[in-house]
Amino acid sequence: MDDRRVVRAPRGADLSCRGWEQEALLRMMMNCVDPEVAEYPDELVVYGGTGKAARNWEAFWATASHLRMLGEAETLVIQSGKPVAIFETTPRSPRVVMSTAMLVPRWATWPVFRELESNNLTCFGQATASSWAYIGAQGIVQATGETFSEIAGRYFDGSLRGRLVLTAGLGGMGAAQPLGVALNGGVALVVEVDEGRIRRRLRANCCDIMVRELDEALSLALEAKARGVPRSIALLGNAADVLPQVLEKGVVPDVVTDQTSAHDILYGYVPAGLPYPEALSLRRSEPERYKELALTSIARHVGAMLSFLDRGSVVFDYGNAIRLQASRAGVARAFDFPGFVPGYLRRLHAEGHGQVRWIALSGDPGDIYAIDDVLCRRFPENGNLQRWIEFAQSRVAFQGLPARACWLDYDQRCELGGILHVMVASGQVKAPLVITRDLSHAGAEASPYRESEDMPDGSDTIADWPILNALLNVSAGASLVSVNHGTGVGIGNAIHAGYSVVIDGSPVSREKIETVLAADSAFNVVRLADAGVERAIEQVHRTRARVPMKPETVRR
Repeated sequence: MDDRRVVRAPRGADLSCRGWEQEALLRMMMNCVDPEVAEYPDELVVYGGTGKAARNWEAFWATASHLRMLGEAETLVIQSGKPVAIFETTPRSPRVVMSTAMLVPRWATWPVFRELESNNLTCFGQATASSWAYIGAQGIVQATGETFSEIAGRYFDGSLRGRLVLTAGLGGMGAAQPLGVALNGGVALVVEVDEGRIRRRLRANCCDIMVRELDEALSLALEAKARGVPRSIALLGNAADVLPQVLEKGVVPDVVTDQTSAHDILYGYVPAGLPYPEALSLRRSEPERYKELALTSIARHVGAMLSFLDRGSVVFDYGNAIRLQASRAGVARAFDFPGFVPGYLRRLHAEGHGQVRWIALSGDPGDIYAIDDVLCRRFPENGNLQRWIEFAQSRVAFQGLPARACWLDYDQRCELGGILHVMVASGQVKAPLVITRDLSHAGAEASPYRESEDMPDGSDTIADWPILNALLNVSAGASLVSVNHGTGVGIGNAIHAGYSVVIDGSPVSREKIETVLAADSAFNVVRLADAGVERAIEQVHRTRARVPMKPETVRR
């Protein structure tokens, strides 16, 4: 491997840039392609099939160079992973603004995108890859745990103890599944076609064991289920083969889902019936044939999920567009089971709960543990937070720069900025922090098969919201603001906005983080209230946003 393709973010309190905002964003970009973090770092692919941190290595190093010379009243503009210009702005402006994979709607299709990508005009950014906010599997472990917690509370007396979850995919996002199940006391059987990925998850303590035979996997899973002990088994195999075989054996899991990268049938999903190396060879030599086989496999895969649904399993789509792909392949009942957001997370979003994540630029895990301790003491009433931090400290490995992702309610997120500012300013942590979030945010993601699915007013496809969210976060003073097309459900299916704010202990930094956290968190509730989600309408007055018209008045 070329040495220039082995990247690790700097650690410590020394600057290589002209200010901490620029330094922090440089470290975040570099962290995304750290071999500990990225799925395919040599190709700049961070996660999710082909989600990239930069368009190519030339653009990556050009961006690094520009960040190093960027002034504290300047803004770097990045177009689909390539730096294009620096403009004079203000100290309160973002240091970086970016847009990735945006296509005019009529041309927003995979074939058009692939042609443009092949001509080096764009790249796929997922959500937190191109916006440099990815922190490894931990990024969605607690969100996964919250999803399974909602399922446990609704169907299984509040716990997954003695319950079996069958799923597939151990990529950058899927690796969170076994941990999310373990967080709720359950047993996870995860199918993964790539042995290298399984071994990586074993090293990171995401899974307990790898097996190669279904009978052995089921035996281990059912034994753990009977004993009521958490366990995660990674089965080397293809989900389109394995799920029908589980059906044939008469085993009915309590919960069935999937987190393969099915949104991208060329680079994200591996068709059944071929040895893994042959499938990868076919992908290169006959991409159209490969996609046909992948769709056929997805149809079989989802068909098995529907059979489990009919037999009493709780079945849901984990936001990877597998239902959409199955419907394209002719599966008439593909949407008979819900997506995870409208099914299980919308209530939390409507009440103001959401994710934040912070990254220790010092590189010292002790900074993260110090913040853990402060938050547990400050929010003792948040039982989920206490349980999560205890679990994360024992089970969730740091990848690259140490980081923590947590779900907090609206008031707690508003208070968080001040807490972290004090810790940086007073030297309780060894270097500045970056705070950001994932894409599970109704106001920042227009995704009719995930975040905006099944809105009461039918506004699932309205994409004004992520654009407004990005504009709002620019106005509030975020250090980086991004808009991305495609995210985890593919080209033509979603638009997402993200942000990052650098906390360096300065008064301007404090103003920025407190304003951004309050505005971004409130916008989630405002979006849902505007759509007519009753719980959000009840909660919106608790935010700092002023809503001039009631949703029903606007629609009338």
